[in-house]
Amino acid sequence: MKAQGETEESEKLSKMSSLLERLHAKFNQNRPWSETIKLVRQVMEKRVVMSSGGHQHLVSCLETLQKALKVTSLPAMTDRLESIARQNGLGSHLSASGTECYITSDMFYVEVQLDPAGQLCDVKVAHHGENPVSCPELVQQLREKNFDEFSKHLKGLVNLYNLPGDNKLKTKMYLALQSLEQDLSKMAIMYWKATNAGPLDKILHGSVGYLTPRSGVSRSLGMNASVTIEGTSAMYKLPIAPLIMGSHPVDNKWTPSFSSITSANSVDLPACFFLKFPQPIPVSRAFVQKLQSCTGIPLFETQPTYAPLYELITQFELSKDPDPIPLNHNMRFYAALPGQQHCYFLNKDAPLPDGRSLQGTLVSKITFQHPGRVPLILNLIRHQVAYNTLIGSCVKRTILKEDSPGLLQFEVCPLSESRFSVSFQHPVNDSLVCVVMDVQDSTHVSCKLYKGLSDALICTDDFIAKVVQRCMSIPVTMRAIRRKAETIQADTPALSLIAETVEDMVKKNLPPASSPGEPGLNCFTLPENQGALHFSTGWRRRGRINQAWDTSLLSRCTHSSVSKEGKDMKSTSTYLLLLVSYVFSV
Repeated sequence: MKAQGETEESEKLSKMSSLLERLHAKFNQNRPWSETIKLVRQVMEKRVVMSSGGHQHLVSCLETLQKALKVTSLPAMTDRLESIARQNGLGSHLSASGTECYITSDMFYVEVQLDPAGQLCDVKVAHHGENPVSCPELVQQLREKNFDEFSKHLKGLVNLYNLPGDNKLKTKMYLALQSLEQDLSKMAIMYWKATNAGPLDKILHGSVGYLTPRSGVSRSLGMNASVTIEGTSAMYKLPIAPLIMGSHPVDNKWTPSFSSITSANSVDLPACFFLKFPQPIPVSRAFVQKLQSCTGIPLFETQPTYAPLYELITQFELSKDPDPIPLNHNMRFYAALPGQQHCYFLNKDAPLPDGRSLQGTLVSKITFQHPGRVPLILNLIRHQVAYNTLIGSCVKRTILKEDSPGLLQFEVCPLSESRFSVSFQHPVNDSLVCVVMDVQDSTHVSCKLYKGLSDALICTDDFIAKVVQRCMSIPVTMRAIRRKAETIQADTPALSLIAETVEDMVKKNLPPASSPGEPGLNCFTLPENQGALHFSTGWRRRGRINQAWDTSLLSRCTHSSVSKEGKDMKSTSTYLLLLVSYVFSV
């Protein structure tokens, strides 16, 4: 048996060796590279037949070879375009001259114009029933030989028309999309004529934002949404003709006048309009309800899964970074700023006044029927994104040691769907202070600083609000607050003199004199309420004398001390008493 097995193995090796010798003899000739390319292209022309036969692996190999070939001639360019069309399930054909390549579908076609040398002249896109229009994005992609991006653009156009039903039904859906786009364009023009706004103002304040033509790819213009029409399980009455009447708004919010929806200008379709986001955005439960009230249509077909909103915002921010290494953060993040290092703890489970934590879910698209709903939807989305941006500004991949010298600790707690607090140690005292930020809308954030009555002045609420609205960043704002506090303390006169006076009083255990007719106050007494809010931070407050005071009180005390009138001397005693109350902490 052993001898027989060895004989069979020997025969197999002999046959393999003979086969290799024949292959070497056949292909050991020096073939020109042009013939090899021609052979590959001939095989690729037969790829449709091979696909139907199930030779997917071979087809994939041929596509890889096609991508590896340099495009330096007209035939090479047309071959690559036809290959890309096939990959996206589209048809293609050449003009009689061979210098125009058409990539076609039932609802659109792309015309690529080339010169005899294969150099690109123009790329035009023609949507259903429309004239071809030059597309700068596609022109740039093909001139740079960026065929992958060109293919993504084609795929986006295919998805744009991924509608149910036959061509007749698709045509009605497309007419509805066209009418919506015309109304949105009129609304954009009305806003521009009324305000003469530039692109940035349109993005921030425009009734329909910064409107760009329909294309297969989303542009990198920050937060954006695409207007589409998609098939639905329910029937909706959609306009198939523009609804805006006239060319002037009816109020100071640039609201146009819309005609009523009738059977003459609308049709029932198993489809609806959608605002689609490139990436699902975190939205609080309260804003989900506001969006549904605005559109009158449920935001989700099935009940969504809710999670802590701050956790969703964290995941959203971290997903922007292509770094595949997961970050073990436990909702604690670090920020390295000029001259300062911060640590932020996002308290995602902090209870709201109703006892529940702030919950949210991810929203990828919003359904609507009427063009007049778009400005209202955008305002709500802007509001939510402004809130998300502030919270997300704390989320960074920076890594610092917890025991780093001078590391400043901050805690961010939600107070409602639009309000939150940032708690931190007083820059001068050892007490806890906080800033409450209220995102009233996408363009207005009000701020309120809460500190104990015995704490030194830090900065004004207006100062904080101006910084926040300028940078929309919590770390940058906290750095500005601390620097402002340092500036105020540096500009305060006679601090050392009053500090020595207070220390001497403490050593002698002498309370300050009160003014005549007023009860004396113990200099160690602190106001009972150190702030309007309660926080979960574990700050420790050590008793000591703080050499810092409210500058307004200090200036009044200094002014009164130079007067010789009894009335002013009475004021001096009162102010000194207040100063002592301010400078002691327990």
